[in-house]
Amino acid sequence: MYIKSEIIDWLLKGDICIQYQVHRDLFCEDKYNIEKLQSKIHEKGWGFFLLSKRDPKTKMWGNGLYSPKWVSTHYTLLELKNMGINPTHPAYNESALLLLNNLWFNKGKVSKNKFQDMCVAAMILSITTYSKIKSEKIYEIIDYIIENNLPDGGWNCSWERGSKISSVHTTLSVLEAIRDYLNNNYEYRIHELKIKKKEAEELLLKRKIFKKLSDDEPIKLEFTRFPYPSRWKYNFLRALDYFQSVDKKYDKRMDDSINLLLKKRNKDGTWNNYAMIPGDVHFIPEEPGNPSRMNTLKALRVLEKYK
Repeated sequence: MYIKSEIIDWLLKGDICIQYQVHRDLFCEDKYNIEKLQSKIHEKGWGFFLLSKRDPKTKMWGNGLYSPKWVSTHYTLLELKNMGINPTHPAYNESALLLLNNLWFNKGKVSKNKFQDMCVAAMILSITTYSKIKSEKIYEIIDYIIENNLPDGGWNCSWERGSKISSVHTTLSVLEAIRDYLNNNYEYRIHELKIKKKEAEELLLKRKIFKKLSDDEPIKLEFTRFPYPSRWKYNFLRALDYFQSVDKKYDKRMDDSINLLLKKRNKDGTWNNYAMIPGDVHFIPEEPGNPSRMNTLKALRVLEKYK
């Protein structure tokens, strides 16, 4: 796919995490140059600002592990991971381990009548495996994911209340976590995970990524919008970006999503940001309603993959 040089120039004037991902995903430069850019994410821009909000004594953000949203330790680590911070950075690694040790215990049973939300477990897995943490707790989360897979191939945080229908929110979070687990060379139960991964991907594709099975209408209108950051919320661009990230072969059931993505492109070749998900924030990286470098980058790498 031909990408206008002015769009590339515009992207490269953005935050260092955008520059890093452009060189990694669109230029496919050599490993040395890519790692050199990645090493600067914690030194300036968005990554540096987020790290500056961390309390070095408690190793937490927002004075909390999971809340307040979206300034807590959990969601700040998630966004740093998505930006591409060096996974060996001490602050990231220390806080990721703190998160694992405090949000995952008793094999996921957080109280007498409640288990840890599957979405939360998946995001913890994604955050911690990104930094290659070694812990038996990671394998417990893998057991939890495999053992609570639903008959339709996906996952739902309501599984313990008897739900038999998967949630696209939960399923995509688990798929991203499995991707990060496999990418970082963990080996425990990988053959089973690969089977579950394929089945869950099929669940999303059956729905043409954002549509109901019954009438071909959007499952929810919010799934057709893509605010940055997306947090745990599902949207069709996040799903497409997942598929390209795991090198999923083109499937004709992606067409509706790809066509919608093209429809949402601005005349100048950019894509806008959408209204932010309500909650506290450390800062606003990209104003809603304006062209978004992060969304444009995601859209371009999807289109580059499925050109």
